[in-house]
Amino acid sequence: MRYPTIDPSLFGLNRKRFAEKLLPQSVAIFNANDEYPRNGDQFHHYRQHSDLFYLSGINQEKSILIIAPDHPEPKNREILFIIQSNEQLEIWSGHKFTKDEAREISGIKNVQWISDFELLLRDFMHLSENVYLNVFEYPKFLSDVVSRDHRFARQLQEMFPVHQYRRAAPIMTSLRMIKSQIEIDLIKKAIEITGKAFTRALKFVKPGVTEFEIQAEMEHEFLMNRANGNAYLPIIASGKNSCVLHYIENDEECKDGDLVLFDFGAEYANYSADVSRTIPVNGKFTPRQRLFYELVLRVQKQAIAQLFVGNTIEKYNAFVNNLMEEEMVKVGLFTAEDVKNQDKEKPHYKKYFMHGTAHHLGLDVHDASNKYQPFMPGMVFTCEPGIYLRDEGFGIRIENNILITENGPVDLTSEIPREAEDIEKIMAKG
Repeated sequence: MRYPTIDPSLFGLNRKRFAEKLLPQSVAIFNANDEYPRNGDQFHHYRQHSDLFYLSGINQEKSILIIAPDHPEPKNREILFIIQSNEQLEIWSGHKFTKDEAREISGIKNVQWISDFELLLRDFMHLSENVYLNVFEYPKFLSDVVSRDHRFARQLQEMFPVHQYRRAAPIMTSLRMIKSQIEIDLIKKAIEITGKAFTRALKFVKPGVTEFEIQAEMEHEFLMNRANGNAYLPIIASGKNSCVLHYIENDEECKDGDLVLFDFGAEYANYSADVSRTIPVNGKFTPRQRLFYELVLRVQKQAIAQLFVGNTIEKYNAFVNNLMEEEMVKVGLFTAEDVKNQDKEKPHYKKYFMHGTAHHLGLDVHDASNKYQPFMPGMVFTCEPGIYLRDEGFGIRIENNILITENGPVDLTSEIPREAEDIEKIMAKG
């Protein structure tokens, strides 16, 4: 395993908290992610379903987890099903977990082979009234690909049509939004690795290097520090590319006088960092670039202070948008009179700042969330104001990762350079 074993008490506590929210006489079933075909006889690199990992720590395909808190046989209240390896599989695909290894990782005592799943499933269904299934739910994203969970739900409902089927997703969302200390430590490790990669990039960037060479430097640092790799496709956007919010081609040359915007993060033990920084290619901000860099940084510092217990994402975004609007008036992008007369549905600031400022962070870079839930201790958010001047050919985004606590926000990314003078100083040393 690339990273040290995670304390299995994390997964045991997660299962316990999940089980406590189920109705009586319930069974919940979680499937591993599919292996997704790439081309020919190849699969894309495997990434476990975040919910299954959250409950078991198992990073292996074709795994299934059953949780049935009221099963009359105590040993059957948690069962993990895994692939049974054989010589042929070991030769072609390498090692698969033994039952003992799966027990050690997950803390689940009852581990069975996947070949025994169908027979045992009938026993669980016979004893249960309610069946919790984990069909993919994310409000802002819809995939054309039918997941294993979705296929399983259809099959189960056909086989057992008169059970009460219920959604596991709302429960998982409510749990995953609040991070335990072990999870926070894993996120901090992902951030630490991300910071090392950024410092390496600061010493590497100069006129003439390509965006993909910068990406290679950063990914080298990720892997050398036991990260899984990128938490998401990294954005290394120089010049006009920095005004494209989801630019991922990373294939152009970085030119003297331009800025380069980084939006990147390591994934460590399946937990994500998500950091944005903007730097001058030649190591020195122009006065115009510095003006807008400091604007974004001022907004970010005030925005971080608003990540406190009881606030809401709606109020938070409104605060940041109003602040950004005021700052844009000060630097002359438009006037106070323009603001007074603007179409409220199309405010002027949106020409230069068109995205939200925060999202949950955890096992997924855009982690499980409920935008109507007030901020609570243990939530981890990004804070990422930006400004994009397409007519001038540069964009600036600064993004930190913030833990909400009873005593106020804690910046988990405070060690990653963001002050303009610090960036220039590191780049000057090379």
